[in-house]
Amino acid sequence: MAGLIRDEDIAVVRERARIDEVVSDYVTLKHAGGGSQKGLCPFHDEKSPSFNVNPSRGFFHCFGCEEGGDVIAFLMKIDGLSFAESVERLADKYGVQLRYQEGSDRPQKRDTNLRPRMLEAHKVAQVYYAEQLATAEARQAREFLTGRGFDKDAAEKFGVGFAPRGGEDLYKYLRQKGFADAELVTGGLVGQGQRGHYDRFRGRLLWPIRETNGDTIGFGARRIFDDDRIEAKYLNTSETPIYKKSHVLYGIDLARRDIARASQAVVVEGYTDVMACHLSGVPTAVATCGTAFGDDHSRVLRRLLQDHDEFRGEVIFTFDGDSAGQKAALRAFEGDQNFAGQTYVAVEPTGLDPCDLRLQQGDAAVRELVARRIPLYRFVLGNVVSRYDLDRADGRVDALREAAKLVSAIRDRSKVEAFSRELSGMVGVDIEEARTEVRRAASRPAEAQRTRPEDRRAAAAEPAPERPAAPPLPDLRDPRFALERETLKLVVQHPEAVGRMAKDVDAADFTHPTFRAVWEAVTGCGGPASAPGAEVWVAKLRDVLEDPAAVTALSALAVEPLLSSKEPTTAYVAAHVFRLQEITAMRRINDLKSRLQRTNPVEHAGEYNKMFGELVALEQHRRTLREKAIGGEG
Repeated sequence: MAGLIRDEDIAVVRERARIDEVVSDYVTLKHAGGGSQKGLCPFHDEKSPSFNVNPSRGFFHCFGCEEGGDVIAFLMKIDGLSFAESVERLADKYGVQLRYQEGSDRPQKRDTNLRPRMLEAHKVAQVYYAEQLATAEARQAREFLTGRGFDKDAAEKFGVGFAPRGGEDLYKYLRQKGFADAELVTGGLVGQGQRGHYDRFRGRLLWPIRETNGDTIGFGARRIFDDDRIEAKYLNTSETPIYKKSHVLYGIDLARRDIARASQAVVVEGYTDVMACHLSGVPTAVATCGTAFGDDHSRVLRRLLQDHDEFRGEVIFTFDGDSAGQKAALRAFEGDQNFAGQTYVAVEPTGLDPCDLRLQQGDAAVRELVARRIPLYRFVLGNVVSRYDLDRADGRVDALREAAKLVSAIRDRSKVEAFSRELSGMVGVDIEEARTEVRRAASRPAEAQRTRPEDRRAAAAEPAPERPAAPPLPDLRDPRFALERETLKLVVQHPEAVGRMAKDVDAADFTHPTFRAVWEAVTGCGGPASAPGAEVWVAKLRDVLEDPAAVTALSALAVEPLLSSKEPTTAYVAAHVFRLQEITAMRRINDLKSRLQRTNPVEHAGEYNKMFGELVALEQHRRTLREKAIGGEG
């Protein structure tokens, strides 16, 4: 059959295309031991990573949904490509010259999937629009950018362009480049009416909207001229086979690596806000494209954040302080349980968005806006409670009932207790009263049930429940302690591999009391850098341990295989030792943020500034540890 790619060329593509590089355009991968890497699966929603990539074997497999295969299969699945299209895309990326059977350079016609050609058309269109920004016709567009603090370099960094007003300029240009009408119309660059084809965007300032891998898939366009016949200030590419607004975040191509490194994503409301944040030193900013932040957006961020129960990310929303901003915050709160980590809100008291804030007060003000964030649940519950007069008993009752509805609706039950405590403090009621109202709201049908006065009196007369006994220690194999367990296995079994890399580890890095006791025995014996032979080392540790639970744990740590089937490398040790310290730094950062949130920056300026300085230093320390964990530096 004419047009088939030769098998030997497909083999070369498989050999050159590193599966970890390709997958990393869509998923943040972390070392998982044994030469494998792990991340959150892009094919199903999950809270704990089960998607594994093995670069040496060139395969991926998800133990959650059972999807698996080689690098070609991955592209076919994630981008909806045919086999041939996937091979051709990889060949273009890795410089493989493909040959086709029966002497055909490329098949004249394969199938009806236009995705590769639509992507190429958008790539050419983006370059064309960017060049048009320098023309005389685009003077007002350039003035708009300059007036918002963006120079030529900023425009080039974000690929900003201008669509000529003619109506057919782009269409004629792309036709000259060999693109077919079907490719341009289906891709959303060109429309088709009774009088023929026309450009979708005319006389507007344009921002390219890209996927995580950098492919342009659409545009956002702002009105510049007063006589623009389309009243809408902003227009976005319509839904196409390559552009789904509910899955797209503007700026994700520029922010993805910083999001992964910082475990933080900042969600703003517009294209210029993203630009302002990045240029101000907040390179983790992204924005939705003409739609509210939804579940699909959450899944995109969680994969990049590596947001799961063991290592939680941080998502910060910026909203205006007006009623529209409060509604947006409420929508975000409804999706809060999509994230394992903490969600925050950053609101500028003056009502300025990041772009205007940078323009009026400078880059530092934008960074401070993000640093002053408050928990999303506190912001939303505060807005609800503020509607009522808390000086009146009935006002407190109404506020409690209304806010309890929000708390009870949360799918992540682990967060209900914290929210209930926050609610009791806001309204000024006893914690048990808040818990009771939340439970009542959760069990209440759509139409609120009214309890009889005698029922309320009987409930009030019930004796208080007995104080529960102290809970037993958590299971040592609980996933929360997996990193601590693996690190101690390295220290116990391979002290020579750990050496002085663990010189800055201390007992506070171990949250389980039993593992902390084992580490204290390690430091009491001089640390792994001065450890004798393996058998003598374990016996020496056992001799100084007094807690029977710690002795039992030491025995298990000494014989349990490492998660890596190979001898531990420097990178493997670093990934555990420095990640362990990074998580401790994150705990300290969260504690400091909590103290900052409870401190009035006006009344206690000295204390607030001191804590803020400590927070900046801790953030830098955490980033250093992250770099060491990723890079395997000793």
